[in-house]
Amino acid sequence: MYPESTTDSPARLSLRQTGSPGMVYSARYGSPKRQLQFYRNLGKSGLRVSCLGLGTWVTFGGQITDEIAEQLMTLAYENGINLFDTAEVYAAGKRSSLVITTKIFWGGKAETERGLSRKHIIEGLKASLERLQLEYVDVVFANRPDPNTPMEGTSQSQFICSIATVRAMTHVINQGMAMYWGTSRWSPMEIMEAYSVARQFNQIPPICEQSEYHMFQREKVEVQLPELFHKIGVGAMTWSPLACGIISGKYDSGVPPYSRASLKGYQWLKDKILSEEGRRQQAKLKELQAIAERLGCTLPQLAIAWCLRNEGVSSVLLGASSTDQLMENIGAIQVLPKLSSSIVHEVDSILGNKPYSKKDYRS
Repeated sequence: MYPESTTDSPARLSLRQTGSPGMVYSARYGSPKRQLQFYRNLGKSGLRVSCLGLGTWVTFGGQITDEIAEQLMTLAYENGINLFDTAEVYAAGKRSSLVITTKIFWGGKAETERGLSRKHIIEGLKASLERLQLEYVDVVFANRPDPNTPMEGTSQSQFICSIATVRAMTHVINQGMAMYWGTSRWSPMEIMEAYSVARQFNQIPPICEQSEYHMFQREKVEVQLPELFHKIGVGAMTWSPLACGIISGKYDSGVPPYSRASLKGYQWLKDKILSEEGRRQQAKLKELQAIAERLGCTLPQLAIAWCLRNEGVSSVLLGASSTDQLMENIGAIQVLPKLSSSIVHEVDSILGNKPYSKKDYRS
């Protein structure tokens, strides 16, 4: 289980340039028609988000300074990115051009300062907005289901989304504190339950699920979430396209000093890299590196483009600790058109983990 940030990042951004986030992107990458491929609908909500977003769950407020964080966010914006996940943003006059999200679950040590009770959702979001210095966020995520808020009429052992949670999310939207709400790390059954509860009680349903997705973790995003999209319109926003750096290639000879796996609190990542499964993954990455070289890109760019080639993914959240790393990751957009069906098939053959739905087995 990957750790998560318990507070919003202290980094702040003043967007001093004029124009929309797509202007520099348009000048660099071509016509508005090509830009349409860069922006996608978040599920069936109609909210347009850049297919790449900037996530801050590890580096911001921990590994980098506020000055570097501001540089990263400005650079992301200038390159067409309008989606910022859990960053503390001050947008000087440009709020309408951004899509800012935050998560609710962990807030403090007290029993009432965590979870998805009505009290914590409302108080937690108010506190988050104060830290963000914003009047509202675009999407507030319920970050993992809460076992302590069972569905009305069910036992606590069922751990299902409660009507209290759905009503609280509807309340913060009606109060203008958020535009939409979504889920993060929820199972398809829990998401479907939230949708059903919302429809039954005339409340607002979630619009998307935020889920881990990369070459070594595929089933939920490739099989389960597309079924939900077609049934109820829930989109997919994915994170960790490089599997916490495992797919970057930096761990092919062990764990180097100053890498994420060497940091305090990341022993779980180090153990994963050094495990037998981790060694098998590194062997596969060496084969994928050869494909990247043929395509004229880096391994991280190939991995991010591979995530983007999934039409069910609305946006892939990037992590970056330097401007060079961010620009390299954004360069994955240029690799996407090179991922022909034969290249994708070659990648699948190396990975050997392509998931299949029940429909695939029947056909």
